[in-house]
Amino acid sequence: MAAKAKDKMRPGKAAASAAAVVLTLIWVFPVYWMLSSSLLPNTVLTATTPTFFPAGGSLNNFAAVLSSGTFFAALGTSLAVTLIAVFFCLLFAFCAALAISRYHFKGRTSFVLAVLFIQMLPAEGLFIAQYKLLSSAGLLNNVLGLSVLYVAAVIPFTVWMLRGFVAGVPADLEEAAMVDGCSRTGAFFRITFPLLAPGLVASGVYAFLQAWNEFTIALVIMQSEASRTLPLWLRTFIQASATRETDWGQVMAASTLVAVPVIIFFLLVQGRMTSGLVAGAVKG
Repeated sequence: MAAKAKDKMRPGKAAASAAAVVLTLIWVFPVYWMLSSSLLPNTVLTATTPTFFPAGGSLNNFAAVLSSGTFFAALGTSLAVTLIAVFFCLLFAFCAALAISRYHFKGRTSFVLAVLFIQMLPAEGLFIAQYKLLSSAGLLNNVLGLSVLYVAAVIPFTVWMLRGFVAGVPADLEEAAMVDGCSRTGAFFRITFPLLAPGLVASGVYAFLQAWNEFTIALVIMQSEASRTLPLWLRTFIQASATRETDWGQVMAASTLVAVPVIIFFLLVQGRMTSGLVAGAVKG
């Protein structure tokens, strides 16, 4: 009977596996197309017949992009803004999540609702106020000014996300450690904080992606060519002039270079990120 039941389940598992493979190919194809196109000249990319395999490709597009001399400046700006935003976002969000989950204070429910309400506000509706605020503070075309806006934009959802992780760790664990002789601070850093590390990593990944890929706020605030982030730098490869054709090979090569730091970051944190996302789905 068990063998018959297993045989009946096999067609369903095979269909699910085939569907998973098809979905994976659909998801991977844009990435493959970007990499393939970055190795081909523009004459091949603009031909009426698409080229799916970069036979005879070269690294000329990458050489042309890097020779422009602006990539590393934009890379430095993006890294500085992103790292500052991630650090302070996690710091403030973690403290707020601890306060919401561990302490009962007047206005606690109103604070949680305010966090959700702020998250629903469209970013475009704040551009004028943000621009005037940074202009009056002298922080236009400034890494610090853009980082402040990124922290403000990302922190509401991060607070809500970390709240689920903190609430999933029983306070009894800290109390038991304090009974054994640990101070409150020692119990927190020895017991609670290691359990929250996957949640911090998962929240950090979210903050990193939001800050790294953000375009519209940077377009408004970073108007100087010397202070462009990578998304703004990437836009310079799209030629709007009617007399000059867009070099899509260089566009794809530049897009690949923009994606490389994200891939490296994911490789470094993928283990913690996976466990953190799963834990957040269960505990939140």
